[in-house]
Amino acid sequence: MATTYPEVWDLDVFFEGGSESPAFQQFINNLPQQVEALIGQTKSLTTEVSAGELRHTIDQLKELMEQIMHAGGMLSCLTAQNTKDVKALQLQGQLSAISASYSPAVLRLQQLLAEIDEARFSELLASPELNEFSFILSEWREQAKQKLSEEEEALISALSVDGYSSWGQLYNMFIGDIKVEVDVEGEKKSLSVGQANNLSSHPNEQVRKSAFEALEKIFTEKEEFFAKTLNHLAGFRLTTYKKRGWEEVLQEPLQINRMKQETLDAMWKAISDHKEPFVKFLEAKANMLGKEKMDWYNFDAPVTSSTAKISYQEGAEFILKHFGKFGPELENFARMAFEEGWIEAEDRDDKRPGGFCTGLPLAQQSRIFMTYSGTMSNVSTLAHELGHAFHTYALRPMNALNRRYAMNVAETASTFAEMIVADAAVNEASSKEEKIALLEDKIQRSVAFFMNIHARFLFETRFYEERKQGIVSTKRLNELMEEAQREAYAGALGETHPHFWASKMHFYITGVPFYNFPYTFGYLFSLSIYAKAKEEGAAFEEKYMALLRDTAIMTVEDLAMKHLGEDITKCEFWEKGIALCVKDVEEFIQLISKEG
Repeated sequence: MATTYPEVWDLDVFFEGGSESPAFQQFINNLPQQVEALIGQTKSLTTEVSAGELRHTIDQLKELMEQIMHAGGMLSCLTAQNTKDVKALQLQGQLSAISASYSPAVLRLQQLLAEIDEARFSELLASPELNEFSFILSEWREQAKQKLSEEEEALISALSVDGYSSWGQLYNMFIGDIKVEVDVEGEKKSLSVGQANNLSSHPNEQVRKSAFEALEKIFTEKEEFFAKTLNHLAGFRLTTYKKRGWEEVLQEPLQINRMKQETLDAMWKAISDHKEPFVKFLEAKANMLGKEKMDWYNFDAPVTSSTAKISYQEGAEFILKHFGKFGPELENFARMAFEEGWIEAEDRDDKRPGGFCTGLPLAQQSRIFMTYSGTMSNVSTLAHELGHAFHTYALRPMNALNRRYAMNVAETASTFAEMIVADAAVNEASSKEEKIALLEDKIQRSVAFFMNIHARFLFETRFYEERKQGIVSTKRLNELMEEAQREAYAGALGETHPHFWASKMHFYITGVPFYNFPYTFGYLFSLSIYAKAKEEGAAFEEKYMALLRDTAIMTVEDLAMKHLGEDITKCEFWEKGIALCVKDVEEFIQLISKEG
């Protein structure tokens, strides 16, 4: 008899009763005392600190950091599964304050490292107690040199609790509360934003258009709220940057992603130089739908009548089968995640839109959130999030401080897992019609990373430049969004989505600025890894896990050179990955042509 995998995750294994759990409340209540102990410990350190003392402090920091991340992971799950969980939102506010209060201890440690003279610092790094932390301690030292004084940075962190962070939380609460009235084939439905977004792949164009227009309508009505939120988030960042003397708005995102400006420039140049095939794809798809240009609401439209639903159980088995062809570690890990209730997939009201994976480090587990509605795209999303969880699993042998990988490499394992499933689906297609549908779904990801993400990046960089001069109006935000979309899609667009800036949660995430270009980096970076995996077969899995273990202890340029032998500051590296995506387009166009 086939295994039935749960579609609702198990959170009680961490804290029974969720947000109402007395044990969870107590867990959070205990954190301030540990924060005080860590602050006291860091204040006692001097530039003459011994390797042993520094290691003791690092171990204390690691322990506290894991507890805060564990509570944060739990709260991410609680607030996503039920946007009306008021108690979870209250706890989230409490945890935000605690997180901000321990920042001074981290800052003190970083400032201390910056004050130690070069020779003494090198001596400390060479010691057996600290050698494994060479990269992260050197990074902290450099970052401290670029920041304000310990007291000023602590003040910024404290003020962000009721300012910066709260704006991001307010956005999540507000968008989770929105109901969209959509006409679905004659039936009026009141849907969440996530449910309305899911209609973008509905076979009926009128339904897709109705959902798109309903979303545009609601975001137009609420645009002043979203504009205010976005302007204040950007304003907080820009003021902080100005105080630190940072002129470039990309300084922090590049630093967070441990990458050079030359790498980012080379990636976008390679993409901009090779958009023509993807323009042709969009034109071909528009023609299949009886249109001259691709309208926003038709991006996800099915191109064939091959719209068979894939149940959650079938999707899970498909993923496990093909993960198994890559390697036993990945398959066994995913099976455990399915069987032990690590995944929240049920399609129901009051869930937050989108999908994510979060870690709960004290249990050495992850949790995956999504809304599964039975499409192949849902299967890809599920594989994507399992890839994130596998990355965390691969890092288990590393010290917690050496597991803090950046977002750009965070998207590597997820995209890699997604590719395994997408390729397998195309190769196993039982008919030409099904193959066309699956290829189209695969190419849509390339379009998303090369065009949609590019539009977000163009919009955000230009918005920040204008925000330096003052508040950017809703009218101007819409104009900037439309301009970015037309440029990024290289003229392939018909109707645009002017309020995309309001509807996309990524613009409102406070933890990571510029939550866009790392996705494209991860996609193209993982294409190179995937090409190597196909060459080497099952023997590659251990090399792959070794690469994942290195993601938090070196720059992306060094990571690529060590594991791939590639210079990623050159366009040539990125063009190799783009060429693989172009082949998909060529195959698609050949299949849909009369001769195909």
